[in-house]
Amino acid sequence: MTLSTLDIAIICLYAVSIFSLAQWVSREKGTHQKDAQDYFLASRTLPWWAIGTSLIAANISAEQIIGMSGSGYVIGLGIASYEWMAALTLLIVGKYFVPIFLKNAIYTMPEFLERRFNTTVRTVMAIFWLGVYVFVNLVAILWLGATAVSTVTGLEVQTALIALGVFAGVYALYGGLKAVALTDIVQVSLLVLGGLIISYIALNKVSGGAGVVAGFHELTVRFPEHFHMILPANSPNYKDLPGLSVLLGGMWVMNVSYWGFNQYIIQRALGAKDVREAQKGIVLAAFLKLLMPVIIVLPGIAAIALAPNLAKPDQAYPHLMAMLPSGILGLVFAALIAAIVASLGSKINSIATIFTMDVYRPLRPQTSQQKLVLVGRLTAVTALVIAIISAKPLLGSFDQAFQYIQEFTGFFTPGICVIFLLGMFWDRCTAAGALVAAVGSAVLSFALKIWWPALPFMDRVGLVFLACMAVAAVISLAQPKSEAALRVDLKNIDYSTSAGFNAGAAVVVAILVALYALWW
Repeated sequence: MTLSTLDIAIICLYAVSIFSLAQWVSREKGTHQKDAQDYFLASRTLPWWAIGTSLIAANISAEQIIGMSGSGYVIGLGIASYEWMAALTLLIVGKYFVPIFLKNAIYTMPEFLERRFNTTVRTVMAIFWLGVYVFVNLVAILWLGATAVSTVTGLEVQTALIALGVFAGVYALYGGLKAVALTDIVQVSLLVLGGLIISYIALNKVSGGAGVVAGFHELTVRFPEHFHMILPANSPNYKDLPGLSVLLGGMWVMNVSYWGFNQYIIQRALGAKDVREAQKGIVLAAFLKLLMPVIIVLPGIAAIALAPNLAKPDQAYPHLMAMLPSGILGLVFAALIAAIVASLGSKINSIATIFTMDVYRPLRPQTSQQKLVLVGRLTAVTALVIAIISAKPLLGSFDQAFQYIQEFTGFFTPGICVIFLLGMFWDRCTAAGALVAAVGSAVLSFALKIWWPALPFMDRVGLVFLACMAVAAVISLAQPKSEAALRVDLKNIDYSTSAGFNAGAAVVVAILVALYALWW
């Protein structure tokens, strides 16, 4: 695959435009210098459209596009449950979680844990999230993105890694969250357009030029096993998507943890003007999640017909890109870079926020606002360098990186869900109960992985969640109730939602019911 002069011109136009836009939207008026709230939470002035598109831009990156297309190649439409169930999860987050976080005006998830429990819980979770963000998420985005760039351009993977890291750093480093969030409407528009184009061309090729509908129908006829949302127990991929557990079990834990308590996702809502603005943005994100399988999973299924003998499933999306004509290839490639850069920008901003506000500032509480911004920028650069160096050793040998990421994070998400859910909705939960749940989640998950290897990881997540919930409850009840430790407002929360939110939520639920009924 080679890029034509037209392709290169389109990619360069995108790069210059998005960089210039990021610097323009994040500029400061007059002599004002960025403080911590400006840099980490966009001055708490984000509008709904920025919140909604930025949630998707932060979520959809190389690990989704390349990784989920690879899983679509192997598993089929069932992998779309991660996207479609996320739409429902977002509605729950918007109605019940965001009002609590905004009422208490927090910067980070670890800060909420300190105010709800104690400093130890905050520090443990801050260090945990920093490790996962750098060595799992940031590494995955860089590695899979660089793999795609290498496939298209012929660049050596390590060179592509460095180029992506540098571009994302330059794009997001100065402006912080405002630079990322206010440009994400462009990034997401390009992502959706590029994804629809590659799906259209792939399906048209499958049908031999007879059109998209004919191509989709041919896929359902030739590969019927790839069009089931709920896999039967005899499916070779049952261990990855274990039947009804997708709807009733561990996927709920994974999604609630990711969309509700994940700093680099929820940070967009924390930067909202108010609760209603955040909720409108979340409804927009829920609708966009319904669309994602069309532009991510469907190309992977189409690749089965167009490239049945790929060495690795994660080559499915790059292989389809190689079929695109000049000009279109440049546009789709720019869309892929947009997704990678948007997620990288979001991730490094959240890493900088957690380290600065949860690790550095508690140690040096008198630090000036401008120095906090400087520490955040230095943290972002350091994280990028570490991830670039670590990417190949950590992910170079995996066939389906998306599934690897899900399984690894599944060791910890049950405990995260427990401490936040109990912390927000049960005032008897104590710091000791929360810590045991957090640590016990990893210990019990690793133990089950070793002693019961046949257990699907999603079922393991569900079982560990229930066990950690029970243990945290027992330990909390065994201790005296302490009102003094509670430094968050959990009582005076307004959970009401607007008519627009309710109508949008009803439409999302109706679409989900129809999709699962059709592809059961």
